[in-house]
Amino acid sequence: SAVSFFWILEMHWASIMKQFLSLFFIGLLTLFISSSALAQQTGTVSGQVVDTLGAVVVGASVTAIDASGKEKSVVTNRQGEYSITGLAPGKYTIRTTAPTFQSYENTEVEIAAGQRQELVIALVAAGIEETVEVGNDGQINTDQDNNASATVLKDKDLDALPDDPDELEAALQALAGPSSGPNGGQFYIDGFTGGRIPPKESIREIRINQNPFSAEYERLGFGRIEILTKPGSDKWRGSAFFNFNDESLNSRNPFSINRAASQTRFFGGNVSGPIQKGKSSFFLDVSNRDIINASLVNATILDPSLGIIPFQQEFTVPTSRLSISPRFDYQINTNNTLVARYSFTRNRSENQGISGFSLPSRAFETSNTSHEFRLTETMIVNPKTINETRFQYEWQKREQLGDNSIPTVQVSAAFTGGGAQIGQNFTNDRRWELSNYTTTSLGKNNAHAVKFGFRLRGVTIEDRSESGFGGTYSFTGIPFCLNPDGTPCRNANGTLVSQPITLVNGTQVLRPLNSIEQYRERVLGNADPRFNPNQFVITNGDPLADTSQIDVGVFVTDDWRVRPDLTLSFGLRYENQTNTSDNFNLAPRFSFAWSPGAGGARQPKTVFRGGFGFFYDRFSENYSLQAERFNGTRQLQFIVPENSTILSQPTFTADGQVL
Repeated sequence: SAVSFFWILEMHWASIMKQFLSLFFIGLLTLFISSSALAQQTGTVSGQVVDTLGAVVVGASVTAIDASGKEKSVVTNRQGEYSITGLAPGKYTIRTTAPTFQSYENTEVEIAAGQRQELVIALVAAGIEETVEVGNDGQINTDQDNNASATVLKDKDLDALPDDPDELEAALQALAGPSSGPNGGQFYIDGFTGGRIPPKESIREIRINQNPFSAEYERLGFGRIEILTKPGSDKWRGSAFFNFNDESLNSRNPFSINRAASQTRFFGGNVSGPIQKGKSSFFLDVSNRDIINASLVNATILDPSLGIIPFQQEFTVPTSRLSISPRFDYQINTNNTLVARYSFTRNRSENQGISGFSLPSRAFETSNTSHEFRLTETMIVNPKTINETRFQYEWQKREQLGDNSIPTVQVSAAFTGGGAQIGQNFTNDRRWELSNYTTTSLGKNNAHAVKFGFRLRGVTIEDRSESGFGGTYSFTGIPFCLNPDGTPCRNANGTLVSQPITLVNGTQVLRPLNSIEQYRERVLGNADPRFNPNQFVITNGDPLADTSQIDVGVFVTDDWRVRPDLTLSFGLRYENQTNTSDNFNLAPRFSFAWSPGAGGARQPKTVFRGGFGFFYDRFSENYSLQAERFNGTRQLQFIVPENSTILSQPTFTADGQVL
């Protein structure tokens, strides 16, 4: 019947739907299991991309390449982080690129199944290419200042550099690369040797590694950094900035219990304008930086009951830096101009010396105040000749103040307490520099670019050092009998024993008794001389010492353009100084630049450069100062060795002090 037929169809349809749903859920389960198994078979590489100064690199491209050449890439986020997932097990090449950075490549990254490989990538800043301006004839430039390793930074290139003066100095040294000679690279500020790094806002141009074989400079040019400051302007201009950072924006130190208080406030600005229209102008920059950092002490000390406990505490380390630098430009007449610049810098730091094992009692303060006066007179002798005369006077005072009225107690691998051993130290440093350089051109078509001149420098140092005048007691541990559990061996009446004896539950051994155990026994009043300090060192004598030094350098150099494709540079330098007896210090220099095909119909693309020279490293005035201080009579250091009865006299306290 119709009813029976409908019932049969309904029964068949229900059976079909039941079978379909069963197969559907079985398929989903199979797919889930397959996906889980596949996920377990793949690995992940993740991490962070930073630069050499520790700043994160945003937007860097990170690529993982397997053995077959298959690539998978991601881009770092705002925190510089990246993560590449779904990598089959095996060896991968990780390649990273970012604008203004050298490419990074690591060919030995192993990816394991189901594991995450952490890889922190540090990118090195790429050398900024110099834009070389050539003449209308399209010839390649063979001037000696245009060597391939030279870099010139100005305008927008300067904006990419750090604002903080300390970070700016580190960034410039990184750009200059490794330098030659035992004392590394050298800074020149407006043609003067040394001096503080001016604020970035007052810098007009930075030249790095130009003409390394020039006889004008005492050192090989690799690592040489020349900074030129901005002159005044004929219109009023100015700018201001403010940088702020707080501990609420930072993560906690993983070795610290709490997130320590820290803060950075860095503000400043500059203004320039005319003093007398078309005649004189000025440029003034001012900056102030206050930083509160945290220093972590992670030591092992004795509590009041003389128990050995860990000591972990963070302390604030405030530092400040104030800088004021005015510059005046004055046109004396048509052929003569005068530039005067004054620079004042003051640095202060508190709670120095507190970190690691060093306890708060060893804190000391430092301050540094410097004044720099600079004059530069430029004279146009004739259309081919320019003469520059420079004079600089610098006065700097550095001070350190710490308690050295009590000795220092140094317990190895545990803590360092007592006094700071700094005392009242100061250094009065006075320096002056006079130089005169003349640049001219000679010969047919001005083929010879000649430069000659001299530089005369002097320094006077008055130094006071009380370092070590309070003395230092050292506990380094002693050989002693220890039980298998590491506790000291004691006899029936509780006295420590130093010879190993055999026990029923094991053999005692003779091992070093650590320094904190040795110190605790001494605090307990144990008269055994083996618990005395291992050594006492103290310095005594006259804390004052002084020295002075004068050095001179004379040079002449000739850049001779022999042909459009060849330039030869000849130079000769002579140097001498006081405090040494060596007078034969001639330093010949030679370099060449050859561009095959230059001057022809087609512009060449290659320049071959080379050179050699003699370079002398000066005998530093600091060596003379140390020779005066440690001449055998002015200051003497006394060392009381182990087992001396003198070491049994002092009384030590649980908090690392000496009574």
